[in-house]
Amino acid sequence: MSENIPTRESALDLFKKYNKSESLMKHALAVEGVMRYMARKAGEDEDKWGIVGLIHDLDYEMYPEQHCTMTKKILEENGWPEEYIRAVLSHGWGVASDVEPITRLEKTIFAIDELTGLVTTSALVRPSRSVMDMEVKSVKNKWKDKRFAAGVDRSVIEKGTEMLGVSLDELIADCIMGMREVAEQIGLK
Repeated sequence: MSENIPTRESALDLFKKYNKSESLMKHALAVEGVMRYMARKAGEDEDKWGIVGLIHDLDYEMYPEQHCTMTKKILEENGWPEEYIRAVLSHGWGVASDVEPITRLEKTIFAIDELTGLVTTSALVRPSRSVMDMEVKSVKNKWKDKRFAAGVDRSVIEKGTEMLGVSLDELIADCIMGMREVAEQIGLK
C-alpha cells in the first residue's frame, strides 16, 4: 500500500474507530495539544507532531496486551508513512515497544505522554479543576507523592527530560501550556 500523509481528520476517525472511552479520547487530545505546542516552540511541523500525539494510543482500548504492536499493524494497513509509525511506536519504548526515541519528535512524545496524565490528575484535585490557573509547583508537589497518580511512570518522564536536555520544570511548564490550548476539549478549562 502506498504511503499517504494522514490528516488530523483521518487520524481522528481512525482513533475513534478503535476507541470509545472518553478518558482515552481526552488523553489523546491532551497529548495532541502538548505536541502541537512543543512543535511550534521547536519550529517543527505542528500537524505532524499533533497527529502523532493524537494517534499514539490507537490500540490501547481494544488491544491493551498488544499495545504498540497492533498500532503498527493498523497504521501500516492504512498506508501511514514510516516516520509517523516509528514516532508513535517510540512513545512506548522500554514498556510496549523496542523503538528507541531518536528524533526530537520521538523524544517529545516519549517525555510528555505520561506527564499529561500527571498534569490532568493534578488539575482534577484543584478547587478550579482546571489547567488554566495551574502552576509548575502544583505538579511538582504532586510529583513527590508516589501514591498520587500512581499509574504515572515518573522514571519515563525523567528519562524523557534527559533525552530532550530540558529540566523537569520546563517540561511541566510546556505541558501545562499545551494543555491550556485544548482545556475545553479535555474538560480542564
